[in-house]
Amino acid sequence: MAPPELVLVLNMGSSSVKAALIWAGGTCRPWHGEQALQGRPVSQVLEVWLEPALAAWWPSIRLAGHRVVHGGADLIAPTRLGPAVLQQLEAVVPLAPLHNGPALEAIHWLTAQRPQLPQWACFDTAFHSSLTPAAYSYALPRSWREQGLRRFGFHGLNHQHVAASAADQWRAAGGEKLPRLVSCHLGAGCSLAAIREGRSVDTTMGYTPLDGLVMASRSGAVDPGLLLHQLRQGISPGLLDQVLSQESGLLGLSDLSGDWRELRSAAAAGHSGAALALDVFRHNLIKGIGAMAASAGGVDVVALSGGIGANDRHLLRELQEALHWWPAVTFLQIPADEEGMIARLCWQGEAELTNGR
Repeated sequence: MAPPELVLVLNMGSSSVKAALIWAGGTCRPWHGEQALQGRPVSQVLEVWLEPALAAWWPSIRLAGHRVVHGGADLIAPTRLGPAVLQQLEAVVPLAPLHNGPALEAIHWLTAQRPQLPQWACFDTAFHSSLTPAAYSYALPRSWREQGLRRFGFHGLNHQHVAASAADQWRAAGGEKLPRLVSCHLGAGCSLAAIREGRSVDTTMGYTPLDGLVMASRSGAVDPGLLLHQLRQGISPGLLDQVLSQESGLLGLSDLSGDWRELRSAAAAGHSGAALALDVFRHNLIKGIGAMAASAGGVDVVALSGGIGANDRHLLRELQEALHWWPAVTFLQIPADEEGMIARLCWQGEAELTNGR
């Protein structure tokens, strides 16, 4: 009996790498792991950790898929990697340097190790390529917009997974058309997507992943006038970036932690900062869900995903109570599965390329 064909998925973060082996066309994972970078070069971590971990599996690995956070305006579908595509990826590294840079390092390492292995890239921005100009355009001068300053949106791979999972559950419950969906990716990073007929029509993150909801240490949406005020007060752009990205959000509000579970426990014990952080998070989440429902032309399903969304039953009940005035809305909790979505997209793309030859 032939061994199962496997897809290797690499999900590079700014401080760690996740890897998984997934059976082609399925969801079973015979192996997965995560390793912190701890300031080491990506190639070193992959050489010391991943190469030996996959020693027994390499003969069955048929292709590799990479999560790439930003594809820019042009890379809007799963893409087979080659020299021309790699040049495009190099050009958009400045749009997401903490994620795209390590992803490229992983691609180059794997190319050196397994030059015959087909490699694909899947982009977190791609699912939102269906946004119309009305949804992605900022009210800025044309000269700025022509520089590519627009809303891109992120977490697209998981929003796409949530859309597919919610549609399956909706049909199983007797629904005929695809549901009007508000997908809520709630973890260390948080974003919402309005999904109509299976396509993203609006989202809360913008040109960068700083926009939108309150997150673990990221501020989310802030009045740009406030930021101009701080710049006039003498704060440097670098420090402003650090504060907004690493010292704000739940951490900044609570003055305690950005960890959701820790804040839940602290708020229950009477910590006022933790209680404020949870309140501001919920307020912005509820407001955002309402806005996304308006963009979707109504709502049939609100789906919670990500580390917070898929696991906190108390948050689910809070949202159900806060939105009780909405008739006939189904609430779901759906575990995130970026790696599974990447494997399916890449395997499908490779099959289409092979059959088209």
